[in-house]
Amino acid sequence: MASSLVTLALIGVEFVYLRGWCRLRNGIPGLLSVWRPAAFACGLLALWTVVASPLTELDHRLLTAHMAQHLVLMTVSAPLILLGAPVIVLLNGSAKPFGGLVSGPLLRWSPVRTFGHIATHPLFCWFAGTATVIAWHIPALFELGMRSPWWHEVEYACFFAAGILFWWPVVQPWPSLARWPRWGVPLYLFLATLPCDALSAFLTFCGRVVYPHYVSMHRAFDISPLGDQECAGALMWVWVTFVYLAPAVVVTIQALSPQRRALNAEVV
Repeated sequence: MASSLVTLALIGVEFVYLRGWCRLRNGIPGLLSVWRPAAFACGLLALWTVVASPLTELDHRLLTAHMAQHLVLMTVSAPLILLGAPVIVLLNGSAKPFGGLVSGPLLRWSPVRTFGHIATHPLFCWFAGTATVIAWHIPALFELGMRSPWWHEVEYACFFAAGILFWWPVVQPWPSLARWPRWGVPLYLFLATLPCDALSAFLTFCGRVVYPHYVSMHRAFDISPLGDQECAGALMWVWVTFVYLAPAVVVTIQALSPQRRALNAEVV
């Protein structure tokens, strides 16, 4: 039942998004490229795969599947949704009274502006993403999420929200403004790999099962609990390294391009 409601909700969000994108394209041709709704749809599909598809049941049997869900939420679904410029598009696709209220008085309200300024600051976003990853892998909190369906949903929400916050300074979707030079993005991403590397190295090489839940669980595949944990740690190690490295390289190349350097020189 819950999966069906989530599926319907995501379909509704996609419908609102497409309506907003069509309105913006008709009003201002060329404003939003076709790849943006494609990115948004892929982000929602990745989100659905983790929280509402039949594959969700694997996370109770395999730590590797559980780790893959976290990684998909934070490093696939969240950045793809942000690349779709969701705020401006969803506001234009929603009912006019609601869209007008949010884009007008609500966004100009001082407490909302202050909260947004703090919540989208790169330091806050970095700590939010890092703290979420570390906290939910503490054995006591991890076991709580495994025992309680409600806390498991909270865990999903935390990873997705942390992913949105973490990637916000990198993608910078509307209505965000650049809070730092673009050369800070590679450093931001590099520093984010360090706590993830430490956690993944611990899971891979500690030599003992950290989460008792997987000791007594019926195995979905012919793999020991310790072997499953080592695979989960290795998956996180490799995945985070490459996913964070790719945008860092792209931003570095853009920053060092002759056109960007010439533009910066003109500004100075």
